[in-house]
Amino acid sequence: MAKTKTKPAAPPKNKRTVGVHVENGEDLDRAVARTYLKPTVSAALTMQPWNSDLSVEGIREALSEQIDRVAKGDLSRPENILLCQSHTLDALFNTLAAKAMDQTFIPNLETFLRLALKAQAQCRCTLEALSNIKNPPVIFAKQANINNNGNQQINNGLPASRGEKIKKEPNELVLEEAHYAGTTLDTGAKGTAIPVNSQLEAVEKGRS
Repeated sequence: MAKTKTKPAAPPKNKRTVGVHVENGEDLDRAVARTYLKPTVSAALTMQPWNSDLSVEGIREALSEQIDRVAKGDLSRPENILLCQSHTLDALFNTLAAKAMDQTFIPNLETFLRLALKAQAQCRCTLEALSNIKNPPVIFAKQANINNNGNQQINNGLPASRGEKIKKEPNELVLEEAHYAGTTLDTGAKGTAIPVNSQLEAVEKGRS
């Protein structure tokens, strides 16, 4: 009876492999560096050794999906993470505090209590972070107006004292406005030009 030939088993896939997409005309070293610096790749490479059954590419794709959801305003997963972490830290606090009560030597008692209080502090910080996500803090910005006499006036209508006069040249005010109204340079764009502020240019010409 003839024996059927079996195909050799495929070599195991390296789960630490990271796929690199090379754009048209892009240098290979640059493409590898660009891929390695992506937050999803860095996180996947860090997480994979703790989950050896998973692959870096699988973790990377899952993280990319979560990033897309957060970008669209879905914060349910971050909220769930923080809530579960707070419960875990609370359980850790109670476990360490209970172990501290069983100690008969002061150094051991201090060690367990110190660790317990660290877990409690982290639990509080985690709950505060969750509260900030659910109810973002409102920031009230005070607007400062400069009158012709050089005195500063804030939005409550009370003028500043004479000792609090702001001495600024007109050129400095224009420079400040140009700094906040300028265009942010995108490091990923190639050859992006930053437009020159017309007010700044006019002041510079006037000073020459």
